[in-house]
Amino acid sequence: MHNPMDMIRFIIVMLHIYGILFFHLPFTSNISMTIEVPGEINAGSDVKVQVTLNKSDITGFARFQMELPAGITAVNGYSANADFTFKDQKVRLIWLRIPKDEVITFNYTIHCNDHLKGAFDLSGKFSYIEDNEKKMVDLQPQRLAIIPSKTIDPSLIVDIADYGKSIYSEGQVSLTDIACIRQKPEWSEANRQYVVTLLLNKEKLKKFAKIEEVVPKGFTALNMDSKEGIFTFRDNKAKFLWMNLPAETYFTVSYKLIPMDEKNAKQPLIKGTFSYINDDKTQSIPIIEKEISLANLTPELVKSILQAPHELALNETVKKAENQTEAKPNPKTQENKLASNQQQATNKKTDTMVKVNPSFVNQPTKKAVAAKVPYVETTTQLEPQNGIYYRVQLAAGHRPVNVKNYFHKYNLDNTVYKEKHEGWIKYSVGTFNLYKDARDYRVHIWNTTTIADAFVAAYNDGKRITVQEALMISSQRWYQ
Repeated sequence: MHNPMDMIRFIIVMLHIYGILFFHLPFTSNISMTIEVPGEINAGSDVKVQVTLNKSDITGFARFQMELPAGITAVNGYSANADFTFKDQKVRLIWLRIPKDEVITFNYTIHCNDHLKGAFDLSGKFSYIEDNEKKMVDLQPQRLAIIPSKTIDPSLIVDIADYGKSIYSEGQVSLTDIACIRQKPEWSEANRQYVVTLLLNKEKLKKFAKIEEVVPKGFTALNMDSKEGIFTFRDNKAKFLWMNLPAETYFTVSYKLIPMDEKNAKQPLIKGTFSYINDDKTQSIPIIEKEISLANLTPELVKSILQAPHELALNETVKKAENQTEAKPNPKTQENKLASNQQQATNKKTDTMVKVNPSFVNQPTKKAVAAKVPYVETTTQLEPQNGIYYRVQLAAGHRPVNVKNYFHKYNLDNTVYKEKHEGWIKYSVGTFNLYKDARDYRVHIWNTTTIADAFVAAYNDGKRITVQEALMISSQRWYQ
């Protein structure tokens, strides 16, 4: 080593060795990620998530993954040549050969279900291969607060932390999103038949599904529109069957019920279920009947039908219990029941009501929408009014609500009445001498508010009776 030439050779060898080590030293300490996303997201809306990756000099296979909570979905934006997927609540970007650029940026859009509130974290991992070893870098979590929707009834909004407990795994479909609604069967005078229309809100369901309707004896069911499904009718059961559901999020199907004995045909009382396959298991939900129109559906109208306030939905239970559905009256079937029905349905007095404006009672009604009256809520017992008249019931429940506060949001152009009747607290508007005017005002409520199950209630001398009885007593005509 004292030889100058040996010293020079030694230095050259060492420089060569250190040079190799230097150029092969991994720069993993320089790999980092940052995320850009707003701190808030409105329920029912989208926000953009952008990730900037400082990857240094790594090459070859790499993957980015972010797991989203139930109720949050994602679609691709710019993937920087990666294969983007969103499945099982996981966002994945996979590169077989990641771009050579030291810094790359990619983005995607996340959507928040409109029934959510609360907050959640966005976090992720970047994985890569180095020296035949798998290595990972964590993304610093970013907190997002959810601003609840103002158009959704608060009773239907859930915290995102609890949302995953009440959903199905296929497509993350909420229990509240899947629904089948039946429009009350409509009598066609021209064709002498009832038309039954059903709204199916299937969300992301794609596979086998079935609608089964049990109809009363004395009717024959024929298909009208099956939306590419198979329709059958046997043993008083009308069925729609799909091996693969239509692509639309929601759609309607319909069939007609033809009475075998037209003279004695009653309004059909139908029971139905919607069944489908989820996670290789059969799930079933009941079909709900509402007094609504399923013609000319829009996304907004479908949302209002599905998201009717909880108390308003009670109208369906009340109507069935009271037999107050607005059906085509049949004098022969009602004649013998009139007296007993009146006695059973109207014996109880009404109380704790909003005072009636007498200008609405027993006066010819020229317009379907009565004039606007000032709101006055009292605890005065309703004074019996003379004769037959009709109101439009908005809601019913077992627990009272503040009428002024609860119904203020609907901007109603008529007084809201509150009454206790047979264990229910019922809320109604208007007083109409003609059933047609009450019917038209009911349609007005459907079209101008989210109260999708408002219906006409009938009174005789201040006591509730069925609409059929009121029409018979007053010799008025039934209108659809």
